[in-house]
Amino acid sequence: MQSPVPAMSHSLTALSKILAKAQAFEDAKKMKPDVIPNLRLIADMLPFWRQITICCDHAKGAAARLGGLDNPVFEDKEATLADLQDRIAKTLAFIATVPDSAFVGAEDRTITIKAGPREITFVGAQYLASYAVPNFYFHMSVAHCILRANGVDVGKTDFLGA
Repeated sequence: MQSPVPAMSHSLTALSKILAKAQAFEDAKKMKPDVIPNLRLIADMLPFWRQITICCDHAKGAAARLGGLDNPVFEDKEATLADLQDRIAKTLAFIATVPDSAFVGAEDRTITIKAGPREITFVGAQYLASYAVPNFYFHMSVAHCILRANGVDVGKTDFLGA
């Protein structure tokens, strides 16, 4: 199996640059540092900070599970944009340690994850294509939309990391 790390690293780097734009927006508007992290797209969706942490969790989870490694646990205590930048940096640092060779045969590995109160089991290729990647990009796109909906100047090229 091809490593998911290069694509996820690229997108996490783009997400970090998006957060830098959010930080500049926060500074220019003299906003309190807890405002942007707690923004939501709509009331029943998770706040911005949680979208970022879940995005990071899917990147590190995919790298660890498919690479046959323990998935490190990161506390979900990010309260500011700087904290979220640190979360992205920690995630990038971890996934960079997983060598391409760790993914040899990963398409056939059994991957079991806990999703709320239930456990879901996948074959590696199915896990990556139908769970990890869609969730990674869903939460990244929701985070992008939250910022854009609240006036941060981000667009498609920011999302794509162009």
